[in-house]
Parts: sequence; structure tokens; C-alpha cells
Amino acid sequence: AYRQQLAEKLSRKELPLGARYHVFVDPPGPKIGNGGSTLHVLRCLEDLYGDKWTSFIMLLIHSGGYSRRLPNASALGKIFTALPFGDPIYQMLELKLAMYIDFRSHMKPGILVTCSDDIELYSIGVEETITFDKPGFTALAHPSDLTVGTTHGVFVLDPSSFSGKGELEYTSCRHFLHKPDIETMRQCGAVCIRGNRSQLSSSGDHSDSEMDSECVYTDSIFYMDHSVAKQLLTFYKQMGKLCCEIDAYGDFLQALGPGATQDYTKNTSNVTKEESQLVEVRQKLYSLLKGTTLNVIVLNNSKFYHIGTMQEYLFHFTSDSKLKFELDLLSVAFSIFSDKAETLDQSASIIQSILEPGCFIGPGSVIEYSRIGPEVSVGKNSIISGSYINLKVDIPSNCFLSSLSIKINDQIKYVSMVFSVEDDLKKSVKLLSDIHSLQFFGVSLLVCLDLWGVKISDLLFSSENTGLGLWTARIFPVCSTLSESVRMSLKMLNSVQHMSAFKLNGFKLLSVEEMLTYKDVEDMLKFRKQIYDEICLQRRKEKSDL
Repeated sequence: AYRQQLAEKLSRKELPLGARYHVFVDPPGPKIGNGGSTLHVLRCLEDLYGDKWTSFIMLLIHSGGYSRRLPNASALGKIFTALPFGDPIYQMLELKLAMYIDFRSHMKPGILVTCSDDIELYSIGVEETITFDKPGFTALAHPSDLTVGTTHGVFVLDPSSFSGKGELEYTSCRHFLHKPDIETMRQCGAVCIRGNRSQLSSSGDHSDSEMDSECVYTDSIFYMDHSVAKQLLTFYKQMGKLCCEIDAYGDFLQALGPGATQDYTKNTSNVTKEESQLVEVRQKLYSLLKGTTLNVIVLNNSKFYHIGTMQEYLFHFTSDSKLKFELDLLSVAFSIFSDKAETLDQSASIIQSILEPGCFIGPGSVIEYSRIGPEVSVGKNSIISGSYINLKVDIPSNCFLSSLSIKINDQIKYVSMVFSVEDDLKKSVKLLSDIHSLQFFGVSLLVCLDLWGVKISDLLFSSENTGLGLWTARIFPVCSTLSESVRMSLKMLNSVQHMSAFKLNGFKLLSVEEMLTYKDVEDMLKFRKQIYDEICLQRRKEKSDL
């Protein structure tokens, strides 16, 4: 999927043509996390280029796994998430390259590491530059509320080299905290006062006005020079095969700075799955990286945005968010949107889609890569992705609907997944007797299965390894057309909302996990291209009419 989309972008000259683009897949076997992936990429680069790789300036973007919290990005990748601006529309990849375009000319050979679902916006003086030229690691730091710090990495900055003044400041980090609680931030001296950021706040009583002015400096992207990268590659070769998930942020950065201790190596509270090898690997990484400098580029006038969940996606694209204002995100981006198509207000976001006259899109909803018929009404705060809806239907509020092309036995078929935007697709249980605790659109999955006539057995879920949950439940019918798959999934949802039976007997049912296994990338991109071509044709027609 990644290689195909990159090739298409390059053929349309939507990406810089002078760079080399590579897609590296994790080795087969256990998950190795983004830290393990970083090590594996270094190995792949050496295999491709020999020693020459150490002279390259590289941007390494982690794909972000299965994207269970934003499933419309699961099939084709978070880095190819469509954004509501540009003509034709930009995806996250183009935005990343645009944001970092100035870095390359002020960067020594090394690797800049970033994720595919975050956006960093900042302002610095006209004469100032962000430079990555120091040995070891260098990370960007952003002022954030203390609650934000509990879900990010937090820097304990060296007070002797940090004043907290100006928009840009170079300093060093004494100790890196990974998703710390607020008490730990205070005890370690990570909390600063916004007005005078270098002044550490005391751990005594705080008035409301003091609490409002407190901040911590949180992480986003980081750079490592090639001397460190070579050390990590040697370590990876010596390890042979990794059998645990390593976090590039938590497991690399916590070993750095003069205040680093081994305590974190045994703390597995932030780990989704604890493997026996994890503590051993962490301790070896700590020994390897201990004493390495963590340089920090403090961006006092900056903001870090994350678009990794359905709630964040809807908030940033449809509400009056700061991101929407700063990027000038559009209500209608590269779409055919008739004046006769009604919308309630400007908060809906339409991205590379065709909306026929008469359809209704509720406030706060996002429509991407879809074709919406004249008798379709979409409620508020919904996400519709890759779908063709040509029937008379009222899609409820808070609905997530995403359609995929799949290939089974060399035949192209279609499946549409439907959920509530509030459903937890990461939640799982271990026993069939516990599936009553799983919720589909606010209703126990057990009740839903009864309405759909789906039997509870060991065959209900596609994988025991990833647990029994909405992600692995075989509940979505395979259909011969895209529009039919949408119709069937919406009927499933309707039966749950009205507590009326809608039997799925006779259909082959797939889980989301299986949909991704069988996905047909070519057919999904073909559907997007058809919409793209139709929009371009309409544009040309409008110009000629003028």
C-alpha cells in the first residue's frame, strides 16, 4: 500500500523528486515496537548502501501500527491521512515534508525520527534557525499543560543553561521522563512557571492562578547523529532477533542525560504487552546509551497536535480548533459540492468527495474519499470514509463508516465497517463468557450478536492472540458491490438502534483484522482516482463555462 501510494505521488510530482524514498516492513514474528523498527531500518539501510548510509541525512517516519483508534487510516496508512486543504488535497506526508523542509540545510548527517499522526507548528525569529548539528540526540520541546505531560515524554531541563526567554533556546536535558504522573514531574523538577519558564515551581500549595501558569516541556520529534545510530545498529546485530516491543521514545531517551537511572527498565506500567525479554533489552540499551547527551531545542511559541484518534480527528478538522485556524483548514476541500446539497453549518469537513444535490451533512462530520447520494442524511460528529452511499438513509450521529475493497480467491469484494466514534476498538477480553462487556454503539456486543443471528463460538473471533474484541469480531458481511456493503452494514447498525432483528445468515463475515489482511489496495486507490478524475473534469468544465 505504501509503495503504491508513493509511486503515484511521485508520478504526479506531488513529492520532492530529488529524495530517495524507502518503505521498510518489520521482520516477521513478534511485534518490535517503533524502537525495534528504528533498529531494523538501520540494518536495511546498511544492507542497501553499505557504509554510505552514515553520510545520509534521513527522515524516518513510523507508520503507527494498525491505527485501531482511527480505523479509516488502517488500510492505507496514517501517513496518507487526507487533510482538508490543498488542491488537490494534501495528505499527512506532504505536510510533514513541508513542516521539516528547512531542517535539512541545518542538519549534519543523521536521522530525524517522527510519527505519522502528529503535527508540530512553531514560530521563531526571522534570524533564528533550528539546527541539528550536535553529537548524541537532539529533541524538540514544546510547552504543555501538566495533564498533557502525563501522556507524553517530559524533559527535565538543565536550569544552568535554560532561561525560558525568547521563542527559541538551545539547552540540555538532565533527565527524560516517559508518561510521568504529575507528582513525579514536580519531584524531578520538570514543572516550570509559564511567565518565567526557568523558575521551577515549588511542590507546596498552589493557587488557581499559579496552577494555570504552570507548564512542562514535552517531546515530539528527535534527531540522532550517525555515531549513535552506528552504536544502535551494532547492538541490534548482537541481539540477533528481538522478541519484545521497544519504544524509540521511552526506551532510547530515558537512558540519556546525567540524571538517568536504571529504574525505568523494570517499569512496565506503560507497556501494552509485557514480554520476558523486555527488561533485559532495556537494561542493555541503558548500558549502551548511558552518558549520551540529550540536547533540547526549546520552542516556546509552539504547539504539538496529535491526530491519532477519532475524537482528535473530528475535533481538529471540524471545530474551531487552533489547528484549523493555523493551517487554514477548509470546510470543502477538492470536492464536488452542489449548492443544492444542504449543510447545517460550516463545521462539516468534506475531503475529495462528491456530494449530490439533496444530501444533508450534519455539523462536525467528516466525509473523505466518498460519493454521497441525494437521499442521504448524515448526522453530526460522524466519519464517512471510502464509501458509496446511493440509497435513502439517515446515518445516525457519532457514526464511523469506512469501506474497504478486499480480494478473496482472486475475486474483488467489498466490506464496510461501522462503529460508534466512541467505541473502543482496542479493548479486548480473554474469554467468550466476558464478551458481554464489549460495547457496539453503546449496546452490549452479546445483544447485537443475538439481533444479527450470529452464533457465539470459538470461530466468532479471528484471532486469539490479539484478544476477543470489536477488532477481531467476525461481524461484517462480504458483498459484491461497494454500495451493497454500505447498505448491509447500515442495516446492522439500524437493527441495534431499534432493537429489531436483522439476520446475517448466508453471508461470509469478516473481522476488521481480516479485512486488512484481504484488502485490495489497487481497487481502493482506483475508487479514489475515479473521484479525483471526476472532480478535475468538473473543474475544467466550470472553467470553460466561464
